[in-house]
Amino acid sequence: MSSRADAARVATPSMKLLPDKLTRMMFGLAVLIFLVTPLVLDDDFWMTVLANAGAFAVASIGLSILTGFTGQVSLGHAALLTIGGYTVGYFGADHGWPMWAWMLAAILIGALVGVAIGPFALRLKGNYLVVVTLALVFITGYVVENWTSVTGGFDGKSVNSASLAIGPVDFGELHIFGRDFSREQGIFYLCWIMVALTALVGRNIIRTRPGRAMRAVRDRDVAAEVIGVSNARYKIAAFAISSAMAGLGGALYAISLRFISPSNPAAELFLSIRFVAIIIVGGLGTIYGAVIGALLLGPLPELVQEFAGLFDFTIPIVDRPLVGDSPADNGIFSAASFSEILFGVLLVVFLIFAPEGIAGMIRRLRRRLAGRSNVDPDNVSDN
Repeated sequence: MSSRADAARVATPSMKLLPDKLTRMMFGLAVLIFLVTPLVLDDDFWMTVLANAGAFAVASIGLSILTGFTGQVSLGHAALLTIGGYTVGYFGADHGWPMWAWMLAAILIGALVGVAIGPFALRLKGNYLVVVTLALVFITGYVVENWTSVTGGFDGKSVNSASLAIGPVDFGELHIFGRDFSREQGIFYLCWIMVALTALVGRNIIRTRPGRAMRAVRDRDVAAEVIGVSNARYKIAAFAISSAMAGLGGALYAISLRFISPSNPAAELFLSIRFVAIIIVGGLGTIYGAVIGALLLGPLPELVQEFAGLFDFTIPIVDRPLVGDSPADNGIFSAASFSEILFGVLLVVFLIFAPEGIAGMIRRLRRRLAGRSNVDPDNVSDN
């Protein structure tokens, strides 16, 4: 009897944020890396790359909640990033709102867009819902190009003058640890503080009643409705939460880039697909998987562009380098197209050989370390 009770106790998910020693050690290591990185890595390129990865992580956590926990597929995440970016451009740069105000505006406007999309999820599923979310990309592109008083149209908009100060702390001119930091280093700290806060919010959502309800809707929406879980409430809420996080991520991304301008629909679609790849490679239905995926895949195009010289070796059959300035110039692939190929290869490899993503690999490793073959040592912390 006692052995059954022990097994049940082990199988019962913990409600603690940091439920075991290993999780606490990993959290402490992450905090240490966060604090030390700008101190030892003062290169503006790497600071920008890591800050962009943080902005992508914020948005990816939202998509993980929507797709991984609620089962709603979306290809409109790029549009929500665009909305967040132009929100900080209009309110933060043009009208001088303080940082907390334009961040809140990006979150609220993103949430409102999510609430507008959410009702479609009540009647549409699968490919049909994908088409609706994809339509958001084209609608947003049209609005951005033509609402010139807000977006600047094809000329774009600078967000360089948006406030980065909250109270006495100015992330644009940060002074801590007895030293001055560059703007890029300050934005790195800002982005990853937002990642931590977003992950905390997401973690608290999924480990409580709303999270259990979302998983019930994902697994068996009709059965969930029968037992009293409102599909309408939780599907719309999932879209609102996901879109709010994407809006915040877009605002942070715009701050890091300093300037935003309209992109063609193909580029926006590829950006949305990149987010899907991030949560698949990182691990669907996990919070930390979205963060890991964003670190690996978020900055991939920038890294390929920066280190394209590593791939300029000549392919004997065609007597041309693998990656060049453009396919028409001297390379078989341009840096942009080669990064897209890498995305595709990584996505296919993970779907075939590791469908649970990096998070699944970590779970299996933890089971081995815990010496258990049939029970996950920590169900909830895997999220």
